[in-house]
Amino acid sequence: MMQIHVIDLDFLDLSEAIAVFVIEGPEGLALVETGPYASFPHLEKALALKGWKTSDFKQVMLSHIHFDHAGAAWAFAQTGAKIYVHPRGLPHLASPERLYQSARMIYGDDMDRLWGAMHDIPPAQLHAPEHGETITAAGLEFRAWHTPGHAIHHIAWELVAPDGQSAVFTGDVAGVRIGNGPVMPPCPPPDIHVEDWQQSIALLRQLSTTDLYLTHFGKVSDKLTHLDQLEQHLLEWAAWIKPYSDAGIAATDIIPDFQAFVQGQLLTAGADEALLERYEAANPAFMSVAGLLRYWKKKTQS
Repeated sequence: MMQIHVIDLDFLDLSEAIAVFVIEGPEGLALVETGPYASFPHLEKALALKGWKTSDFKQVMLSHIHFDHAGAAWAFAQTGAKIYVHPRGLPHLASPERLYQSARMIYGDDMDRLWGAMHDIPPAQLHAPEHGETITAAGLEFRAWHTPGHAIHHIAWELVAPDGQSAVFTGDVAGVRIGNGPVMPPCPPPDIHVEDWQQSIALLRQLSTTDLYLTHFGKVSDKLTHLDQLEQHLLEWAAWIKPYSDAGIAATDIIPDFQAFVQGQLLTAGADEALLERYEAANPAFMSVAGLLRYWKKKTQS
């Protein structure tokens, strides 16, 4: 018997912004995502309420190495876990200094409050699965699908249990969808690639499982409708940014208008002020402006 637990990290004291997933299998526990280290104390408390501790997790699957998904992976490695991560993400977890300092240039004094510390993970505790490789954890099979578009180092983890239950833990490649809101595409720099993302969406459509588990946030069962809306919004966002990119307008001059554009989409879908705040925490507008401007610049240069 398998059971999936959605653990809310209450990131920035907001519910349904960042999730991690505990999977109970016939041979123990597995974890998908860790959240940022800034939320690690809350995660420890949430696990303790279930009677678990971090050392119970011997295998941790990461979708990608962005801090909101993998920032606390090192803490699980310190208690003995093996960490599974995309081949292009593995070196950054073994030696995170460059990754951490690059993020600090973006977030400045907010780095510690938002993400917390990040330390190296011994290479022996890191494994980089190939596309389609199956990992056995907690007596269950997790298949790693390389799914670029949001990040070149992205994996969607498909879980198929012996009793026929199935799920896909999608990281960010299936977008951000909070509460009853619409699905939105998180587009931070430096790896946004619209065409690759569309191919990854096509891969998710083809998988037999109908249940998606989003890090932002939770279970989605209307898979095809969800993915169609995600692709539509991805193309709309990219098209909205393109004229500004063509005109060479700076990101700082675009952010307020883009934020208003996104909030308009959310309000049209029925979002209230509280939901707008949670979407902004999970998917900041300024990051998507920077990511999509970089995408169009690279397209122009290629």
